[in-house]
Amino acid sequence: MQIPPHSDLPPVLTITLTMLLSAFIGVVIGFLIHKYIFNRNLDDARNSAEGIIENAKKEAENLKKELLLNSKEENSKYRSKIEEELRSRRVTVIEQENRLNNREEKLDRRETLLDKKESQIDRQEDLIANQRQEVSNLQNEAKKLVEVQQGKLNEIAQLTEDEAKAIILTKLKKKLVRERAQMVRESESRSRIEANRIAKDIVVQAIERSAADIVSDVTVTVVNLPNEDMKGRIIGREGRNIRSFEALTGVDLIVDETPEAVVLSSFDPVRREIGRIALEKLIADGRIHPGKIEELVEKAQKEFDDHLRELGDQTVYDLGLHDIHPELIKLIGRLQYRTSYGQNVLNHSIQVALLAGTMAAELGEDEMMARRAGLLHDIGKSIDHETEGSHVEIGVELTKRYHEPKQVINTIASHHGDEEPTSVIAVLVTAADAVSAARPGARSESLENYIHRLEKLEDLVDEFSGVKQSYAIQAGREIRVIVSPQVINDDETVFLAREIKEKIEKTLSYPGHIKVSVIREFRAVEVAS
Repeated sequence: MQIPPHSDLPPVLTITLTMLLSAFIGVVIGFLIHKYIFNRNLDDARNSAEGIIENAKKEAENLKKELLLNSKEENSKYRSKIEEELRSRRVTVIEQENRLNNREEKLDRRETLLDKKESQIDRQEDLIANQRQEVSNLQNEAKKLVEVQQGKLNEIAQLTEDEAKAIILTKLKKKLVRERAQMVRESESRSRIEANRIAKDIVVQAIERSAADIVSDVTVTVVNLPNEDMKGRIIGREGRNIRSFEALTGVDLIVDETPEAVVLSSFDPVRREIGRIALEKLIADGRIHPGKIEELVEKAQKEFDDHLRELGDQTVYDLGLHDIHPELIKLIGRLQYRTSYGQNVLNHSIQVALLAGTMAAELGEDEMMARRAGLLHDIGKSIDHETEGSHVEIGVELTKRYHEPKQVINTIASHHGDEEPTSVIAVLVTAADAVSAARPGARSESLENYIHRLEKLEDLVDEFSGVKQSYAIQAGREIRVIVSPQVINDDETVFLAREIKEKIEKTLSYPGHIKVSVIREFRAVEVAS
């Protein structure tokens, strides 16, 4: 549409109408184009949908065919499985039928055997009944014969039956008394031998289960110094430091030419240990003068008291004991610094406690009470250097003061024979004390005697002709003699062993037994080259 050029409309209106007309035409054209595109897309969608439907039908057909094939295969497998199970069940049923048949046959045979046995038992019962009847008849005949014989005996002996019984019973009683006395003596002898054997076994087991270190008696302690200049500082001006130290500790301080070391000497281990602690503190501090010495000696004494308490607590804990007074525990720790013939008293007390506890357990006694008594039996030795009286008297007084059980008090009072033991535990502690003290090497005197006895035994055996070498073993309880095979033959070894035994019995004094073993060995050696 065109607007007439010579219109009377204004120009603006004309332009507006033209734009509106153009916009309308564009909308119409856009609508037509959109409709065209929509129809074309709709046709494409229809075609695509038809293709999808067609493909779906084909895939469904294929899936149907696959499912049919899979179902056929599964049916075939299931059928095969069912057939296999049926065959196995059929075989099992056949086997069970065979077993049942065999059992029926066995039962039939057993029934036959039982019938035979029943018949045999019936025959045996008949025989037994006949034999019983015969035995009854014989008993009746025997009674009659006995009555006849008794009557004849009464006529011959002119005794009544009661008088004959009295004579027989009197003789029988006398015989029984003698036999009973003999049996009692034999029983007592066997019991004594068995008791000795059991006691030896118990003591041996107790010794084997316990062990204690051997501690020799030492009276000096060496304290190392950081340098030689420290010696002069320890001595002090005109020796005032060393005099102050010795006066406060009661220990001799020896400063000699030994490089970087001084020696503390004292027969009292407690004082020597306190002196060692104080001297080491002085060396570490470096300020050495009488005032400092006094201060550190006091600290050393306090530390030593704490150490004694800890040592006693540990000992009591290790032995499984409890309810011991704290003062007694401290005195137990003090035993570590006491010796008896070179044997450490605390180690000795621990060993006695273990030995006594083991023996008490074997005998059914109170093991813990035996350990307690064994540990405290020498408690008086902890302060016997400071208190008048023997260690037994001091120990009894201490245990009474701190309310120890009566068995413990009696054990302390009786372990050296001052009083009679009133309990088995007291006897066991006495035995354990003797075992611990008599152990070879435990005490200095015992060690010397032990070595001397072994040497004397070996020297005695070496005097015999033909003896090559002799060895005393097992603490002198056995002597093994090696002889020269060129001098002594096998038969002569027997006579040599007897001669050695007789000479030992005549010459030596020894406890127990000494086993003599004579060994003769002959070797023929050739070397092939």
